[in-house]
Amino acid sequence: MGLGRWGAGMTLHHSQEKIRRLFELIEPIATVSFSEPVDRAFREVGMRNFWDGYFAGRAAPLGTASAAVVHAAFYNFGAGEVARHIPWVWSRITPEDAIVLRERASADTLRAKLGADLADDPALARIADLATRAAISAPVEGRVLYAGLREIAVPDEPVARLWHATTLLREHRGESHIAVLMAHDIGGIECHALLATTFGLTLQTFGRTHHLPQDRLARVSSGLVERGLLDGEGALTEAGCELRQAVEDLTDTLATAPYAALSADELDELITGLGPVFDAAYEYVPPDA
Repeated sequence: MGLGRWGAGMTLHHSQEKIRRLFELIEPIATVSFSEPVDRAFREVGMRNFWDGYFAGRAAPLGTASAAVVHAAFYNFGAGEVARHIPWVWSRITPEDAIVLRERASADTLRAKLGADLADDPALARIADLATRAAISAPVEGRVLYAGLREIAVPDEPVARLWHATTLLREHRGESHIAVLMAHDIGGIECHALLATTFGLTLQTFGRTHHLPQDRLARVSSGLVERGLLDGEGALTEAGCELRQAVEDLTDTLATAPYAALSADELDELITGLGPVFDAAYEYVPPDA
């Protein structure tokens, strides 16, 4: 499956392998925002559960956007899931305060994972600077959440700056991924079905979807079978494997834009420097959790 018009005219300044590696490295750094200490900080200001804090923190750059708008921006939640939290969370915290709380709690959590030796190392400040230069350099058109994050002031403190930069890069890539999914007619729940197969799971057993209405999950699964992407046992067919790989490859292509701000040597420096941060931040989460 070719890139078609999506790949036309694009100049890749860095290899796809390095862009993919950066995605892997930044993921556990940015997602400290979804860890237990950050959840606890949001509960201390009135959030009822993890998902209240998740939506308050992640959606805050969009302001007091409606549930429908947040649902559209986040793409892969079931019908009605966002509305259980938005706009209720704004009765307990403003988007502006949620941005401040999320940054503080996330930076504190990341610093605790890194330890003082790594967090205070001048080399980390250099890596934070490189990541930030990339993170604030990409066009914002077509990327609403990334654009909202770009409106937030870059933190001065190196650990907070690194977290902020990786969050920008993660959301930029995420919105690239959404664009590719839409271009291939893969809906928000359908993309979970394709991901679940990676772990030998189905929509009915995958942690992000098993709680959704079973008839809805059955319709999504049967639709993917009819398209020839899943077999009768819920595993990827050859066509499904090709489609999933095409989606990942094109996502990596579109995610290249921020890194064009870095030279080849700087990109290699960033990859090397993120290694110890990744090692400290990474926590394995079972796919069915």
